[in-house]
Amino acid sequence: MLTALPIAPRANTFEEKAQLCAACHGENGIPPDKSTPVIWGQHQGYLYLQLRDYKRGTRKDDVMSPVVDLLKSDDMMALAEYYSHKRWPDLRQTPAPPAVAARALEVNGSVGCTSCHLSEYRGDGTQPRLAGQTRDSLAKSMLDFRNRTRGNNPGMSDLMSVISEEDIAALAEYLAGR
Repeated sequence: MLTALPIAPRANTFEEKAQLCAACHGENGIPPDKSTPVIWGQHQGYLYLQLRDYKRGTRKDDVMSPVVDLLKSDDMMALAEYYSHKRWPDLRQTPAPPAVAARALEVNGSVGCTSCHLSEYRGDGTQPRLAGQTRDSLAKSMLDFRNRTRGNNPGMSDLMSVISEEDIAALAEYLAGR
């Protein structure tokens, strides 16, 4: 697991700012730590809102918060646009076994993931793509919502609070393999 940066690095040019992102999110779009989300090919609106929320403090992370403190709104928009135009990486994740997929689809039926993330879980605009994201990142995000340690979307916290940790694990495995 990543730890806090001892001192936030200085980044002046766009390239240096993008390099800060790549240090954790991967030079080739594949994060070395599987609990770090893929940002290559993610939706610009979603990426910008997450950066904004880190900046505001409504979303907190020991690594992201000091990095985002270095950014201005224009930087955040430029980075969101830059990464949104990258191709989603092939993480070579295997599809969930049939029993896990069935459980995940049942959970989706009860909490309605596809009402926001759309039928293929690819999201749009400010709704993130979930399909093909790393299993560990998906599980961490859902558990953070469930435990209310991620406070930037109270509606997600409410949804995740009504399903079990086993359901979250099934959803994460299913979505990762899509």
